[in-house]
Amino acid sequence: MSDTPPQSPESPDFDAMTRDIAEVPAVEVIVTVAVNLMSAAAVKLGLTEEGDKYKDLDEARKLIHALAGLLDGSATEISSFHAAPLRDGLKSLQLAFREASLVPDEPGQGPGEKYTGPIYG
Repeated sequence: MSDTPPQSPESPDFDAMTRDIAEVPAVEVIVTVAVNLMSAAAVKLGLTEEGDKYKDLDEARKLIHALAGLLDGSATEISSFHAAPLRDGLKSLQLAFREASLVPDEPGQGPGEKYTGPIYG
């Protein structure tokens, strides 16, 4: 008799998830996380088809800042092939945030600018 509870469709199989993630190169994990942060930030900026329905600039600020930190911290670990489009996407999100803000941050004080330097729109 096993002490392990049976797996149901609602409970994740952590052993299988661990095996799956073990096969994924670190660069792919970093890029996937970055793309997820970018997508979430775009939604919170109101840049999707739903527009303002999910717009929340406070949440967008957090996501953009996290994305900038991830890209800054992983810059030496991922190639410019991967990093360049992610940096371009980050800059686009930072500019969109600046445009969406009723009271824009001072240059260098916007989301992620601690890592990227000032963004001017």
